[in-house]
Amino acid sequence: MLAFAARAVVKPPGFLKPFSLMKVSGRFKAHQDSLPRLPVPPLQQSLDHYLKALQPIVSKEEWIQTKQLVEEFQTSGVGERLQKGLERRAKKSENWLSEWWLKTAYLQYRQPLVIHSNPGLMLPKQDFVDLQGQLRFAARLIEGVLDFKAMIDNETLPVEYLGGKPLCMNQYYQILSSCRVPGPKQDSVVNFSKVKKPPLHITVVHNFQFFELDVYHSDGTPLTADQIFVQLEKIWNSSLQTNKEPVGILTSNHRNSWAKAYNTLIKDKVNRESVRSIQQSIFAVCLDRPVPRVADEAYRSHVAGQMLHGGGGQLNSGNRWFDKTLQFIVAEDGSCGLVYEHAAAEGPPIISLLDHVIEFTKKPELVSPPTVPLPMPRKLRFNITPEIKKDIEKAKQNLGIMIQDLDITVMVFHHFGKDFPKSEKLSPDAFIQLALQLAYYRTYGQACATYESASLRAFHLGRTDTIRSATVESLAFVRAMDGSSVPEHQKVELLRRAVQAHRDYTDRAIRGEAFDRHLLGLRLQAVEDLVSMPDIFMDASYAVAMHFKLSTSQVPAKTDCVMFFGPVVPDGYGVCYNPREAHIHFSVSAYNSCAETSAGRLARSLERALLDMRALLQGHPRAKL
Repeated sequence: MLAFAARAVVKPPGFLKPFSLMKVSGRFKAHQDSLPRLPVPPLQQSLDHYLKALQPIVSKEEWIQTKQLVEEFQTSGVGERLQKGLERRAKKSENWLSEWWLKTAYLQYRQPLVIHSNPGLMLPKQDFVDLQGQLRFAARLIEGVLDFKAMIDNETLPVEYLGGKPLCMNQYYQILSSCRVPGPKQDSVVNFSKVKKPPLHITVVHNFQFFELDVYHSDGTPLTADQIFVQLEKIWNSSLQTNKEPVGILTSNHRNSWAKAYNTLIKDKVNRESVRSIQQSIFAVCLDRPVPRVADEAYRSHVAGQMLHGGGGQLNSGNRWFDKTLQFIVAEDGSCGLVYEHAAAEGPPIISLLDHVIEFTKKPELVSPPTVPLPMPRKLRFNITPEIKKDIEKAKQNLGIMIQDLDITVMVFHHFGKDFPKSEKLSPDAFIQLALQLAYYRTYGQACATYESASLRAFHLGRTDTIRSATVESLAFVRAMDGSSVPEHQKVELLRRAVQAHRDYTDRAIRGEAFDRHLLGLRLQAVEDLVSMPDIFMDASYAVAMHFKLSTSQVPAKTDCVMFFGPVVPDGYGVCYNPREAHIHFSVSAYNSCAETSAGRLARSLERALLDMRALLQGHPRAKL
């Protein structure tokens, strides 16, 4: 998810227009134009914060050496020159970072999207267990997404606020009718929502077969849930045979391999039209077969795997087009969720859409008018040559290896939710992040570079910056926590200090004052200016700082759901959580190929850390003022 190389820009194939930050009019444009532009933080400030962030994760000797390099960077004039370049860029552009970030974090990232980049999300298990229930729920879900789409199209989506400040709503306009397209060195994203004739269809996949389903009548009104249900039944009945090649599995491969296979695939006119239909569709719905039965305690973790990767070539992975921005997954056994392509948006807009859809599916259905006969949904054909078949087989093998390597645990922490830290006047997010630091320290005896995403949506076209949860204060607390020589009241004081330090860091990050994106900007500015790479970026400490063994994200929702993603480094963890009032949903991922990591072990350690921190605070209640 975090690849930072700068490479040549490669245009997508001729028949698709590349993504651009869409020009829109009306209320949305007025709102967007009123947002402040992302600032370039002062150089000295970022370098000071960088040195402080290194203290808990590098040795004293390494830190002293880095401090010298930082001073050289400042006194030699190199830093100042790059800073001026960034400031000029900021004056000329709507957001000095957004295009660079899209390229470096996503479009130039060459690892497979599956597990490495695309987040998955699991919804609460639905209570149907048969085909009728599956199709009925899928129809309601589709109706709910179209209801949300109407708010985007009419620009009536309520503007979101954080700390009283309006947020950039641009990501909502990127998630529908869009798709990633593989390129040999850099991918692109295409967006069809603002073309002259926006798409009126969705993609439905069943038994590895793709269908184009029109979801609007000729007068522009959306199909009702009943009408969609009838159409889904037709699709299901005409795709009972599974002897089709799982073409969709090609999208799970390494980006360079997929780009090559993609060019082979679209040489054929029939294939090209089918691919284009998928890329243009508003979103995709995957009608999965039941997930293999597992013990109840393993169910959540098992479904998380299904949402992330589909379970492999024999199961549901052929039911996916991993380049598609939004894919909703509904299996026959009631497990459901989605997987999404990350270039277009962060988690919150996706969750917001899902919260709306889940609420929508609970509403009583309106009595529908008698159904008019609707045309048969169009089956998308693929001509599979021996060369494409070979590409599919290779992709199947590679995906099988990746699935075997993924170690994922999803748990519900039932003992308390965000209400407890709030009752102690502590930030719930900072409290959970500190528990993670404690869990990691107890497991490994040291702190590590920790990434938590911070929203920059207070700024025009803002995406994210990094909250670094491993701080001098968090390290002081986790060292003291299990030390018998430290009095309990002092541990409480260290805990509160560490939580406050995280809170302060978060506030700085969302104000655009964190240092991570700033340093990335200085690096990319050096590449753009064709100057030799400054030593502070070639330093061992910088490599340690960017090797995020804990990659974390808080994605709160109104529903009992949880998001998940793979670790960003081979010896790391991916941790996501949704804090509810009285419980917390967690997902923890790792790779089996790393002997040192275990998702289950870290999850258990996290549970213990949370309970120990609660016990510590309850043992020393604050004096009531």
